[in-house]
Amino acid sequence: MTAPEFTIGIEEEYLLVDAETLKLAEAPPGLMAACKAELDDQVSPEFLQCQIEIGTHVCATIADARNDLRKLRRTVASRAADFGLAPIAASCHPFGSWRDQHHTDRDRYNDLRRDLGGVARRLLISGMHVHVGLPDKEDRIDILNQLTYFLPHLLAMSASSPFWQGEDTGLASYRLTIFDNLPRTGLPPQFGSWSEYERTVDAVVGLGLIEDSSKIWWDLRPSARFPTLEARICDVSPRIETTLALAAIIQSLTRFLWRLKAQNRRWRIYDNFLLAENRWHAMRYGISNGMIDLGRRKIVPFGELLEELIEIIAEDAEALGCLTEVQAARDIVAHGTSSDRQRRVFQDAIEAELPVEEALREVVRHLMREFHLGL
Repeated sequence: MTAPEFTIGIEEEYLLVDAETLKLAEAPPGLMAACKAELDDQVSPEFLQCQIEIGTHVCATIADARNDLRKLRRTVASRAADFGLAPIAASCHPFGSWRDQHHTDRDRYNDLRRDLGGVARRLLISGMHVHVGLPDKEDRIDILNQLTYFLPHLLAMSASSPFWQGEDTGLASYRLTIFDNLPRTGLPPQFGSWSEYERTVDAVVGLGLIEDSSKIWWDLRPSARFPTLEARICDVSPRIETTLALAAIIQSLTRFLWRLKAQNRRWRIYDNFLLAENRWHAMRYGISNGMIDLGRRKIVPFGELLEELIEIIAEDAEALGCLTEVQAARDIVAHGTSSDRQRRVFQDAIEAELPVEEALREVVRHLMREFHLGL
């Protein structure tokens, strides 16, 4: 079997804040025009007017993705500053209210608002998607079935949404509690073949419920537009290095699972009931309370699980030229997730006797600074 190239693409969604008040701010038409003048179709509006989405080119390596993502982040930050705005890469704004936001006036988003009703209004959340190129359709389905096991681990490391509407939710990733209210979300079903997947999609498309598979928002899915497998479970990461570490792990896992298939082997498939328990554990605790090792049937410290993961994909990461980025995930275990850091900033502000409202603004300032780290 000839190995695919395992090309990679990264999409990130940013929230825009007023650089002075730190409140969410709608993108003026001039901002999008200025960004598109430099980035063309790599930048686009998102569902809400306070959001902006970027996407890298198809990249051969994580190094290429790093260069492209740096350019995208720098450009969005620079052009936003021209309008007195700043981007933050966190999945929830610490104190923004969904009631004050308006959706973007485009056909796709107007249709979403109509189809989803009041659920759509609460979508004040941002995520990060990673595409890995897999030209063979059967490979996409086979690896989707196996890669699902690792989705909770990715979510745990990416967690960046502890606050919602000015309150600490107690969760590391509150974003998914909002997103899971939409239809066709959550862990993907298990499919026996590409034709079974197509029949499943065609059933809802044929009824006129959705126009195509782009309206299927599973945590992991075959892309509707590209010959890729698209991981969608992650919170967006304030720091570019975290984004790259997660993307490198996803790319390496994909190659690892493809390599198992080439050897007539595979990762064990578990029922989604059990995987969903780990998914909830990741939402609630991030990396701070271990995760369930389903093979050993015990909760294992996350650092131990990460070391095992690095060991099994090291050969693939080396071949893809991203072992350094994969190993950088150890920094998440050592220093905490974005949710952990946001809570520390908030608590430090409270201990300094700042009012709650100002402590939350300190969190936004922290997120603004982290957006620029590594650029």
